Amino acid sequence: MLFDFPLPLAPEIARNVEAALAEDIGAGDLTAQLVPADRLGRASVLSRETGVLCGTAWFERCFVSLDPACRITWHCSEGQRIVAGQTLCDIKGDARALLSGERSALNFLQLLSAIASKARVYADAIAGTGAQVVDTRKTLPGLRLAQKYAVRVGGGGNHRLALWDAILIKENHILAAGSIPAAMQAARSIAASAGGRCRFIQIEVENLEELDTALAAGAEMILLDNFSLEMMRSAVTNNAGRAILEASGNVTLEGIRAIAETGVDRISVGALTKDVKAMDLSMRFAD
Repeated sequence: MLFDFPLPLAPEIARNVEAALAEDIGAGDLTAQLVPADRLGRASVLSRETGVLCGTAWFERCFVSLDPACRITWHCSEGQRIVAGQTLCDIKGDARALLSGERSALNFLQLLSAIASKARVYADAIAGTGAQVVDTRKTLPGLRLAQKYAVRVGGGGNHRLALWDAILIKENHILAAGSIPAAMQAARSIAASAGGRCRFIQIEVENLEELDTALAAGAEMILLDNFSLEMMRSAVTNNAGRAILEASGNVTLEGIRAIAETGVDRISVGALTKDVKAMDLSMRFAD
């Protein structure tokens, strides 16, 4: 079962899997031909570490694309915490299809489970503060929506999906516009002409003076770029609930709780999708 996401995921899953299988199998899996064409295969996927399961739809699509009659029985569900030594699923289908799809299927499951697991760790670290950890655009090319979906499965939130669905005004944009008020005004005009696809306008500020200027210009979402904890607390006081405040820059797991306790609403963490080590999962074939 897929978790809630801003865009339909079925077409994205199909695109991701088609590209992965084409990359790996190409004109045909030469080694799989060592197995008789009519042989039935059985396998199980085991977890070798603790984490959060994510990517089951991508995993299934890899095998069903090669063998529509393939059957996968899950022993845990999407978003569930898993432990080392746990059997995640059993698979039954054409033996050649299982062998050909194994690597691509595991690649998706290992990567997305790792991201969901990392998001869960960060979300748990700030539990009870009222702040939310969110991702960034620091994603693997071609897998952005899959990675952002995994962040949600792990308990995090999404920043903008891409350049097309929201406006983030940064220093260079402000310089080009001439001032923070001018940049805000131009952004509102662009958003109004975007046919409803602009979900929000956010502006980045580097100090408290810029924060006050942005608030005076009617900003509803403000990114606090590399603010110290003291500056964040002052920003929360000055803001007085008028805008959504997001802390960004050099956020670590060790320091994220202190940031959340300043009263900011969101904390963006590029490491959720950028610095990820695949979860250790293995697929074992039955004799």
